[in-house]
Amino acid sequence: MMRVLVAVIGVMMSMVACADSSDSSAPSYEAGKHYTELAEPVRTDDPDKIEVREMFAYTCGHCFRFDPLFHEWREKQADDVNVLQTPVVWAKQMEPYARAFYTARSMGILEQAHMDLFNALHIQRTRFGSAEDFADFYAQYGVDKEKFVKTFESFGVDSLLRQGDAKVRAFNISGTPELVIDGRYTISASGAGSHEDMLKVADYLVEKIRKEK
Repeated sequence: MMRVLVAVIGVMMSMVACADSSDSSAPSYEAGKHYTELAEPVRTDDPDKIEVREMFAYTCGHCFRFDPLFHEWREKQADDVNVLQTPVVWAKQMEPYARAFYTARSMGILEQAHMDLFNALHIQRTRFGSAEDFADFYAQYGVDKEKFVKTFESFGVDSLLRQGDAKVRAFNISGTPELVIDGRYTISASGAGSHEDMLKVADYLVEKIRKEK
């Protein structure tokens, strides 16, 4: 009987040890260290989904290096995750690139052209100084140049720029790239540790919110 009791205790201790080991291997991320919790949550585009929004700038070299990682991560997300991007405008010279983003999105060519514009800027060192310069670039995707310029300079794109600027202020964005999770948390490379770690923290927060919902 004593042998059986000892065996049972041994099995139980082994199970506890395994549980402890499993817990210690799970990622442990802290607010204020690996990510920031916003003082005031910001309304998301679709309240029925978990929103992940990348705040970026085409002129940002870090964003250029982060984009392929983010794109690969986005392709793996479940249907309950709404992945969005917002171009940040902190200086006058950044505005044309944000206009190009919204124009390409409006004309249905953003997915084709997004990384190509990054490459044109950071690898080919192409210079863009006017709406016509961008129209020449996007013409390779079959868009009409005149229509592109009209959209680029339209009230609709003006409105999207204002909305984007409002989000930058609401999210208290201080650098790029940054991720905003469900209008509640922000993640930067400096806090998370690296671009790869930003996405690991995003996975953690998405799962956290999924459980809460």
